[in-house]
Amino acid sequence: MPNYRAGIIGAGGIAGLGILGMHDEEDIGEKKFTASHAGGYEAAEDIELVAVADVDEEKLDRFGDAWDIPEEGRYVGHEAMLESEDLDVVSVCTPSYLHHEPVVDAARSAADPSAIWCEKPIASSVSDANEMVTVCDETDTELVVNHSFRFTEKQRRLAELVREEDLLGEVHSVSMQFRMELLRNSTHLLDTLVQLLDARAERVAGHITGENEAVDSLEAGETVDDAGGGGFVVMDDGSFATVDCTIPRADSSMTMQFVGSEGKLYLNNDDGEWRYWRLDDGDHVEVDLAEYGIEGAWTWEEDYERAFPNAARHIQDVLDGEAENRSPGDVATRSLEIIVGFYLSHYTGGQVSIPLDRPLRDVEITSW
Repeated sequence: MPNYRAGIIGAGGIAGLGILGMHDEEDIGEKKFTASHAGGYEAAEDIELVAVADVDEEKLDRFGDAWDIPEEGRYVGHEAMLESEDLDVVSVCTPSYLHHEPVVDAARSAADPSAIWCEKPIASSVSDANEMVTVCDETDTELVVNHSFRFTEKQRRLAELVREEDLLGEVHSVSMQFRMELLRNSTHLLDTLVQLLDARAERVAGHITGENEAVDSLEAGETVDDAGGGGFVVMDDGSFATVDCTIPRADSSMTMQFVGSEGKLYLNNDDGEWRYWRLDDGDHVEVDLAEYGIEGAWTWEEDYERAFPNAARHIQDVLDGEAENRSPGDVATRSLEIIVGFYLSHYTGGQVSIPLDRPLRDVEITSW
């Protein structure tokens, strides 16, 4: 029998129902998708998904039927689930502007989870993110934010190479591109930046296009702030990064290039191409990353798919006391404050310093 009991708040696509644009419409609510929180729990030997909560009863039942959750484990509203269930881990899969309350409620609840697995981005305002971190610290609850690239084997090894084995030396410049929108998609890029450099933003300047393709692709029922955009970021280690998330999904390719004193690195996660050049006497000499323990390039079909089972198993290890949280809330907040900084910069016409002053930490950027 599994040692740990899990519940999910928010029975939408990333929870396990399926996502338009990623899955065939006829499969949504019918098939079990590995790249989801429920799929992660199913792959983890010692965690059993026993409960789910949502305010939409139709969605709740579709999810419950797809993932074999008994009627007594389906709750209308997260409060009812947290009052009735004894849970070891709670997933928060609501839209990002609705992460704050369920995380805080779960941490303080009678369900008494030891871990909360929250979807990215951590929140829609820095002040909300800070409170989530504080409450989880006060209640001795591990807040694990699902920046899924951190749970892929290749990026984990790459972070070791850059941070511990000096693959790039002192990183000077980073350029990144991905599809719109900023809060929904640039979090992948920015958390990769934060992870590989082990750094925090110091100053940002941004541009917001106002375009949002997700309105159509997600068949969203309401307007949100999230939009295409980008800007530049000066990190506290001195590196300079540019971010472009203005690109339509149809033309998009996720690319990142890092240039440092010991070499340069090119990552293309849409086309599955990772390349590294070592700087040797002033010349860049290409070296196969297989020599450093990375076989092949990162792909959505394999690496992203495995990220959710990897994350669930990691949470299992954290619960067992065998691992330290690989994606804690305070680190996850670093990418959010960059995005909020982009918006503040665009609407004020100036550069923004980080950490944000208190009134600016309250600015909310809504997304799904």
